[in-house]
Amino acid sequence: MKAIVVKQPGGAEQLHIQDVSIPKVKTGELLIKVEAFAINRTDIVTREGKSGYMTNPILGIEVAGEVVEAAEGTMIEIGTRVMGLVNGGGYAEYVVMPADRAIKVPADLSFEEAAAIPEVFLTAYQTLFWLGELAYDETVLIHAGGSGVGTAAIQIAKQMTDAIIITTAGSQEKLAFCQSLGADIGINYKEQFFDEEILKATNNQGADVILDFIGASYWNNNIKSLKIDGRWILIGILGGAMVENMNIRELMAKRAQLKATLLTPRSDQYKKELTEEFTKKAMPLFTNRKIKPVVDTVFPFEEIQDAHRHMEASKNIGKIVVRV
Repeated sequence: MKAIVVKQPGGAEQLHIQDVSIPKVKTGELLIKVEAFAINRTDIVTREGKSGYMTNPILGIEVAGEVVEAAEGTMIEIGTRVMGLVNGGGYAEYVVMPADRAIKVPADLSFEEAAAIPEVFLTAYQTLFWLGELAYDETVLIHAGGSGVGTAAIQIAKQMTDAIIITTAGSQEKLAFCQSLGADIGINYKEQFFDEEILKATNNQGADVILDFIGASYWNNNIKSLKIDGRWILIGILGGAMVENMNIRELMAKRAQLKATLLTPRSDQYKKELTEEFTKKAMPLFTNRKIKPVVDTVFPFEEIQDAHRHMEASKNIGKIVVRV
């Protein structure tokens, strides 16, 4: 089969297509003929050799496709259209997927749309509810609202709670799109001080939950934006990992709960339980189109380097998908 591998750690030019063996199905697994996969920030970090937790030489953690082989005892039939998380290997014509992570693709969704769902919507669900414990009528600040996880989180919060949704983005185009998905307030971080705008919008109370993809460069402004007893969920470090002159007394004064998370290196059991709850509680919203996958661009398999560069430019709204 054809697969995309990293020649050596580095830039997008290190991604190459080569022939490799089709993976073997083990107990509890499915073999998926991949029709589409999506690009994630973790793929960029892994390609650069910075992650340390990916052992599969083939990148890719989420796919959509058709089951062509199932291990004995699995309950999913051959021919079923599925999407879900894999333990690497998604940038290929075939990949193995734990059967307990397979989500059936709704009939009215294309494979490209389905590939845009698993990682970002599971991450959004996990961070909003499992970690952020977002209550029905609270206020949530979602940074990077135009990103894959951002667009997913806005929709889930809108449809599953009555929370006030505040989001940040770097262009009016992205903010307008976020508001079309359900965001109540949009803040252009290039033109406004988001902490000041959040305090204005919340009567100087701050946000109950912050989903933070940025990290170091937003540290002080996030503290100011957080409500007393608020939950701050750190998902990414696009703005750096090192915070200088940090005053932890400010966190104590807010009685802040600061939680950091990565979904990819979580255990198989954790991903299974998250997938099951998400499938039960959130997937019906896709069926009736109250929630939708957001696809920015679909690249052909041969243009994988361009797909990575597109993500690194941070111009996308929603997911970058590759058609196999």
